[in-house]
Amino acid sequence: MMESTEEILEQPIIDYQDVEICRDSLVVLKHVNLVVNKGEFVYLIGRVGSGKSSLMKTFYGEIPVSGGEARIFDFHLNSLKKRQIPFLRRQIGIIFQDFQLLTDRDVKNNLKFVLKAIGWRDNEQIEERIAEVLKTVGMTNKDYKWPHELSGGEQQRVAIARALLNEPQLILADEPTGNLDPETARNVMETLHSVIDRGTAVIMATHNHSFIKDFPGRQIKIENKLAYETGD
Repeated sequence: MMESTEEILEQPIIDYQDVEICRDSLVVLKHVNLVVNKGEFVYLIGRVGSGKSSLMKTFYGEIPVSGGEARIFDFHLNSLKKRQIPFLRRQIGIIFQDFQLLTDRDVKNNLKFVLKAIGWRDNEQIEERIAEVLKTVGMTNKDYKWPHELSGGEQQRVAIARALLNEPQLILADEPTGNLDPETARNVMETLHSVIDRGTAVIMATHNHSFIKDFPGRQIKIENKLAYETGD
């Protein structure tokens, strides 16, 4: 019997059941049960080195799943082929702590590079999409700036704009406020939290709990090789 359209739409973006993650034959995480739905904001909290980044890297195929059942979108990570990874990553926006902007080109051309790399060819559509995402992150008048001319907060906003380019179903943010002062970090959190209104899910790894009260979301604690939901 075929699934109804409503059932398909309600399918979780991420569904991990009793998943194990290993690196260099060592168990990093075990018995991971995690379901993430459209439009959710999820914090991965825990100490540095607890396994938050390793878990996030399994979402986009950087680290393989060692056991259990893991699905993201329509990809089964247990049997993910290398040739499938680029297609998986096109549905995910990734934001790094250190921005990772290309230093040899301005903001507009940083974003244009990404769109061309994923197959966009129409220059008018490219210009329109870049304008849209820069407006979303409050960087409309900064498209001509080079990365070294931007503050840390502005660079992170450009990184968020880059993550939004392909209208991803999921954004992964790995310690995105770690290098920012408190006020700038708050501005970045406001921008990130706003995208869930569009139905995009956000998973943010952090060891800083100070924003959780003002920017609520589910909390998954990573500790002693386990991941469990907490409201603390």
